[in-house]
Amino acid sequence: MQTLQISAVEEALQNFINQTVYLHLETTNGAYANHFNDKVMTVNAFIRNTKVNISRATITGKNPYRIGLKLEEGWVVAEGLTDFQVDDHNRLLLAGHNEEGKLAIAIQLSHTPF
Repeated sequence: MQTLQISAVEEALQNFINQTVYLHLETTNGAYANHFNDKVMTVNAFIRNTKVNISRATITGKNPYRIGLKLEEGWVVAEGLTDFQVDDHNRLLLAGHNEEGKLAIAIQLSHTPF
């Protein structure tokens, strides 16, 4: 992955507009939480291979970034993004890593299931 560049992500997002595509979204501190600290609440969310039709996509902020995907019935928003990659299968992979380099959030779009 490389450091997120807004212009490159905006360009990559155009490949997914007005099409049915597959969405993967996850957030976590669970794998990296300090389980010996009772003040740390373990939280996460995970959704994979959900078909969505994106009519609009925006990316804003200064590192870390926020992406918003306008769907037929609402929005998907992911915040805390720091890195991106378009892989060999033309999937858009976006991730947010904490100061230790550990994954905190990931959002990915693909024309085929993950």
